Amino acid sequence: MEAAQPAQHGESGEPGALDDLARAVAHIAHSDGDYVTAIPELSLHRRSTTTEPLHCIYGFGVGITIRGQKRVALGDEVFDYSAGQSLLTTADLPVVTHITRASAAQPFMGLMLRLDPRAVVQAAAEMALPPPARDGTQRAMSLGELDPTLLGAVTRLVQLLAEPRLMPQLAPLLQQEILVRLLAGRHGPQLQRLVAFGSPSQQVAQSMAWLKMNFTRPVLADALAASANMSPSTFRQHFRAMAGMSPMQYLKQLRLQEARQLMLNQGIDAGTAGVRVGYESASQFSREYARLFGAPPLRDIRRMREAT
Repeated sequence: MEAAQPAQHGESGEPGALDDLARAVAHIAHSDGDYVTAIPELSLHRRSTTTEPLHCIYGFGVGITIRGQKRVALGDEVFDYSAGQSLLTTADLPVVTHITRASAAQPFMGLMLRLDPRAVVQAAAEMALPPPARDGTQRAMSLGELDPTLLGAVTRLVQLLAEPRLMPQLAPLLQQEILVRLLAGRHGPQLQRLVAFGSPSQQVAQSMAWLKMNFTRPVLADALAASANMSPSTFRQHFRAMAGMSPMQYLKQLRLQEARQLMLNQGIDAGTAGVRVGYESASQFSREYARLFGAPPLRDIRRMREAT
């Protein structure tokens, strides 16, 4: 896999600049786990050991590592991001992620803030920003340093969790500030491409959103291309550039990850799970499942349950 190169550490990458944010997160995340907060778009995460690779879907939002290090693999590209760095995702992407640096003495700490595409469109329209290039498509995931002003806004948002009476009034303002600073910073061009009307990035993002909602239905790649007003070859090129995989590979991962969750959480057998997510052939489902997760469905689910 090709590793994405992180930006050079700047002021926010120095340990002291993250202390306030780390304290605010530790005030809520006392022990290992994933914490849903009173701000629906914000979640906090803590781990005292490294973890095994986990298949999941990253949605539209920004992840921040506060302590330790995390690895996210998107197709053949690997993003390693450590304390003081942010990872922006501008579409629903099937990824493999795990904590690569954590200990009881120095636990991993991170947060995820979901973004609203409509708010991005509105904020971009109100800001005097240079128009993005309309002919290019970039990966829907980008790595960057947290600049001090963005770090400050994120810290104030987490600290606001300790003031529930003020949260309804101040949380939307702080989320708006974070969004504006993302648009004005190193992640800005990627966000602008997403909202540029008629751009390849916007058209592919719309196709991804449709697939996320309709992955159980029969899908033809040529029909997807037509709906995006592109030729099949152009559509595949832009889709791969943005998602790190072809449209059919993307669809396959959506189906297989959903089937895994059905079997793990609802006790559904492999044959039923395969049919529910759109497979007509049980043997094809089992074969593709094993290729993605490293074991056939029954063995994989047993292994996951024993690990918990």
